[in-house]
Amino acid sequence: MVLSGCAIIVRGQPRGGPPPERQINLSNIRTGALARRAPQSQPDQKDTPDEPYAFQAREFLRKMLIGKEVCFTVEVKTALGREYGMVYLGRDTTGENIAESLVNEGLATVRREGIRGNNPDQARLCDLEDQAKASKKGMWTEGGGTNTVRDLKYIIENPRNFVDSMHQKPVNAVIEHVRDGSVVRALLLPDYYLVTVMLSGVKCPTFKREADGTESPEPFAAEAKFFTESRLLQRDVQIILESCPNQVILGTVLHPNGNITELLLKEGFARCVDWSMAVYTQGAEKLRAGEKSAKERKVRIWKDYVAPTANMDQKDRQFVAKVMQVVNADAVVVKLNSGEYKTIHLSSIRPPRIEGENKDKDKRFRPIYDIPYMFEAREFMRKKIIGKKVNVTVDYIRAATSSSETSTIPAFAERTCATVTIGGINIAEALVSKGFATVIRYRQDDDQRSSHYDELLAAEARAIKNGKGLHSKKEVPIHRVADISGETQKAKQFLPFLQRAGRSEAVVEYVFSGSRLKLYMPKETCLITFLLAGIECPRGSRNMPGGMQVAEPFSDEAMAFTKELVLQREVEVEVESMDKAGNFIGWLHIEGVNLSVALVENALSKVHFTAERSSYYKTLVSGEEASRLRKDKVSPQFDMETGVCVWGGVCGGGRERTANYRVVYVTEITDTMHFYTQDVETGTQLENLMETMRAEIAAQPPVEGSYAARRGDYCIANFSADGEWYRARVEKVQSPAKVHVFYIDYGNREIVPSTRLAVIPPAFSIRTLAAQATEYTFAYIQVPQDEDARADVVDSLVRDIQNTQCLLNVEHSGVTCPHVTLQFADSKDDVGLSLVKEGMVMVDVRKEKHLQKMRSWSFLSHVLSQLNIWRYGDFRDDDADEFGYKLKK
Repeated sequence: MVLSGCAIIVRGQPRGGPPPERQINLSNIRTGALARRAPQSQPDQKDTPDEPYAFQAREFLRKMLIGKEVCFTVEVKTALGREYGMVYLGRDTTGENIAESLVNEGLATVRREGIRGNNPDQARLCDLEDQAKASKKGMWTEGGGTNTVRDLKYIIENPRNFVDSMHQKPVNAVIEHVRDGSVVRALLLPDYYLVTVMLSGVKCPTFKREADGTESPEPFAAEAKFFTESRLLQRDVQIILESCPNQVILGTVLHPNGNITELLLKEGFARCVDWSMAVYTQGAEKLRAGEKSAKERKVRIWKDYVAPTANMDQKDRQFVAKVMQVVNADAVVVKLNSGEYKTIHLSSIRPPRIEGENKDKDKRFRPIYDIPYMFEAREFMRKKIIGKKVNVTVDYIRAATSSSETSTIPAFAERTCATVTIGGINIAEALVSKGFATVIRYRQDDDQRSSHYDELLAAEARAIKNGKGLHSKKEVPIHRVADISGETQKAKQFLPFLQRAGRSEAVVEYVFSGSRLKLYMPKETCLITFLLAGIECPRGSRNMPGGMQVAEPFSDEAMAFTKELVLQREVEVEVESMDKAGNFIGWLHIEGVNLSVALVENALSKVHFTAERSSYYKTLVSGEEASRLRKDKVSPQFDMETGVCVWGGVCGGGRERTANYRVVYVTEITDTMHFYTQDVETGTQLENLMETMRAEIAAQPPVEGSYAARRGDYCIANFSADGEWYRARVEKVQSPAKVHVFYIDYGNREIVPSTRLAVIPPAFSIRTLAAQATEYTFAYIQVPQDEDARADVVDSLVRDIQNTQCLLNVEHSGVTCPHVTLQFADSKDDVGLSLVKEGMVMVDVRKEKHLQKMRSWSFLSHVLSQLNIWRYGDFRDDDADEFGYKLKK
């Protein structure tokens, strides 16, 4: 470094760190003093300007010596340690004498007061000075050199305007000081602005100032500073002033040998900084590439670095998969080549979210429609990638987080975050550029982010500038989507419109089972539940009020087939009718394929007799026949004669009925001949829970009227018959005075005012003990359609089995609950067969072989008994052979 025209700082060769410095003052000459700024702590003092030709002398030495090897001799060392001597350009004293060159150019004067007559070097200096005077060089020219005094500008009144006035064009400059590896003090030429510039996009380790005034370096701070100093200090450079946030000037220093910003990153002396990288004009990808190189080599500040995907195999880090579902607007479910399904979250973006709390608490919150721009974001992704193959590059695995320190329930499960591209387009970047998502900001040391993070930030900046989506100042779009699923009256009103419309466009929002779907009708802006016509598909497991309904064989395969074919796809539907629950029944087509036919052809359903009225009946039958003849080993089939499941041609229903009776306690019998039971094995747990709960309620009674009932909520209710508190579920809120509740442990229902309801204590929720009342119905018998006959059967059941222990065996699953046989605990007689024998019910029409004897016996029993429903004789047609018996004529 050149301190002035007569003082320099030299360094030796670095060995294991920055080398020591040494100041050498040139002997026997004097140059002008450079300008000096007055201390800011002393406002009374004024800045000292340059002496004439002082800066020219400094520049002469700078251009001659910086970065060059020199040889010096020390002639005098003062008591204070200052060293004076001669400096030669090169490795020995035969090189150019620096002092003589200065004097010869008229940039220095000779100290003649100390000259000795016998010293040839001093005599030569005097001769050179005389020659410079004669030639009127430098300071010896006429005029006194006032034009060589710089007008230094230490303060810029408006840094932002100053930076903007440069229009990001390179400015010639000299680096005067290096504060740390990424902050320099530069003299801008030719106007002599002295500015502090922070390198855009990076940050080096710094020197922290302690309370006592000393500085303590962060790891590699000194090495980073030396790296920058040895390449830039007092070098001629060009600086691009790029931005000025908060009065801090950001810029890029360009040297003929390279860009110092990229070099610092590549050598592991700096890390990328997101907030300033956005203004970097030389390509942010170069900075990320440099940082990535240093991380891979684990150099300097990255010596302990571990990549987020270091423990993953290459095949798990990068793969091609098919998009099966778009989840909200930041995640997709993909199908791998292995057939496995995997949820992938888009790296570093956040989907639209609602600000504040949902004001309308009575209204069911639907994120996809109620959060502004969530629907647009989902639709953008759905139309672009659903059903298509995409390239997935895993960026990081976000570990599961707990909702609190003491809770074991995760607030968020483990998430695989990746960059998803299709046709070279980054889906996350496309979402952000449309204003349908925002970019997550990270801590500086958080390395778990997208590998294309800078592109995401740039896309967000464009979206903000153009007012796209979430950044628009226009009114947010509102989606008023009516959900008429299960709304029978609304469905009845809507049915004629759909029937007259013929084929209507729809989007499959959800797949409940192989033949049950939820559709979004864009033209009608409503949601409907849609059942496939003409087929009977295996039913999946369902959580019913009385307990979990067991899944039928191959229901999962049927649902997977339907999901892969139609989920979130645009389809056409033909509505033919609706059922009593408000579900529409009809045909669904996707790209010319009838889903009902496709399920039958793939042996995942069988033809239902209602298809005979349809124009698709022949196609369904031919598909069913072809699937049965194939007897595929890898797909389930149904035996059309028995209605039971077939796997690879072997009947799955041919086995004999298995009896596994267990003891239950019958608690409730409904008017529809359904009944609720408790397992005797868990009865003690229920008694203990109820006793503890009532003791706690007695100690801390709930505040009357404080509970706001909502449909589907679990609560505690005060039963009117005994005044005790029981666990319950709200089924309907007719008014505050009329709340319909279902007692989950006993199966009975009641209408109570909300004042007799309260919040269920967490210690007694269904997580502690599941609902104990399980709903069942009788297998193999038909419920009488006549109300009086049915009432007689219910009265008989109440007398015989309510509040008693019985033996129960599950025979098969049903639509709403399992079908069972029930035996009296003492006599082991079958309750259902007793009803048949008394002539109160008929046998259900089923074709399983192990029921042949039961059908024959039931017919004989009613003929012999002539009781109840048979008291006027056989009211069935004689040729009704489906009842298991045919009379001779």
